[in-house]
This record gives sequence, structure tokens and C-alpha cells, in this order.
Amino acid sequence: MIRLGICGACGKMGKMIANLAAKDKEFRIVTALEREGHELAGKDLKTAIGIDAPGVKVTTDLNAAFTGIDCMIDFTLPEPTLTHLKAAVSHKVAMVIGTTGLKAEDEKLISEAAKTIPIIFSPNMAPGVHLLFNIVAAAAKALGKDFSISVDETHHVHKKDSPSGTAKMIAKVIKEASGKDVPVEAFREGEVVGNHGIIFKSEFETLEIRHDAKTREVFAAGSLKAAKFLAGKPAGLYRMADALGLS
Repeated sequence: MIRLGICGACGKMGKMIANLAAKDKEFRIVTALEREGHELAGKDLKTAIGIDAPGVKVTTDLNAAFTGIDCMIDFTLPEPTLTHLKAAVSHKVAMVIGTTGLKAEDEKLISEAAKTIPIIFSPNMAPGVHLLFNIVAAAAKALGKDFSISVDETHHVHKKDSPSGTAKMIAKVIKEASGKDVPVEAFREGEVVGNHGIIFKSEFETLEIRHDAKTREVFAAGSLKAAKFLAGKPAGLYRMADALGLS
């Protein structure tokens, strides 16, 4: 059984992860971490967010949160994520990081930490997105010479980073496969979970590849797949594609 910790356990993503983990016999929720001063700190998880995890209270104690767990899942914000990363290294705890908006220097810190602990870092944990990367790479390699290529993404109005980390990854995949730098159009509308499109155009035809996330639960479910994959793995920076058997 995987002893699981969840950062931001009382937030939208944290609740979804906790709900799915509580129903999965391969997990036991051990830690529910929240920020200092959180109004639910000290309450048991069932009272706080309705998840039945006997003996688990919402804590703001970083040291206690990383004690006695196998893996921590983090979908918070860049600054707290880096703080959590240091704690994970100190306690030799595997991490699944779904936080978006991290800078290049932040990602270097994740790579450095992966020399000590196993990590999966991905701005998008949806299985379909990682298959999309493979499809887009093949299309860009085959069509890049003769087709124009563009990327668009739409997310909810609360999303802080723009373009999204997923859109940036798509652009990177296209660059590596075709040598082309592609424009990314970013839109923020309502409560859209996350839609991404790639359009290949020539004088004679258009090819459009899309991925639309219907619910944030797809990211929560993906993070648990990642946590299962990391169980027993040596230190290293793994990809979501590794967890999904796509590499």
C-alpha cells in the first residue's frame, strides 16, 4: 500500500485527488497538508472535506507532513511547491508535481532534486495529452516542411499562467520534430477545464488535432497513476509518458 500525502488537500485539486485515493485500495492517505493559517488546519479530513481517512488531520506542519509517507502529490503554486520539494528531498519522499507556472530555473531545481528522489513533473497529467504529444510529433515531422502550424489553448479565467504549460510543451514537441517555432494563441473563458488544438495548414488541406479535458478529475486520476508508477523506483526525473507506458 502506498502511503500518500496531498499538498493543498483542501483545494479543488486536492479534494479530487483525496476522493479518488480514498476509493483506491492501493493508497492510504496519511498526510493532508495546507498553508499556514488555513481555516481548516487541525480539523480531521472527513470534517474538512468529507473524505473518510481515519486519523488524518489537516496540517500546516511541513516536517510532520513529509514524515511516514511514500509519495507526495502537489498541485499548488510555484513558491510552495519549491518549499515542498526541499522537504521531499530531506525526507527522501517521492513527488508527483502537477503545479503550473514554474519558471525554467524552478524546473532546474526539480531536475536537481531528482538526483535524490524519484519525481514525475508534468503540467498536464491527462493520459490523452501525452498520447497527443506523440501524435503531434509524428505529424510535425511529416508535415512541417510544407504546412504552417499553429497552437491554441483555452482555460478557465482563474488560470494564472498564459500560455499554459501544456501549450508550451506542444510547441516544444513541434520545434523538436520540425525545427519550426510556432505561435500559441491563449484564451481564458468561464470555467473551461483545458482545451488544446494544433492546426496544420497547406494550400490543399488542413489537419486539426485536439484534446479537450471534460473535468479536472482527469488530472487527479493521472496523478495517482504517476504515484503508483513511482512506488519503489530509484531517484530520477520520470515523465508522465513513462507512467502511462507511452515512452
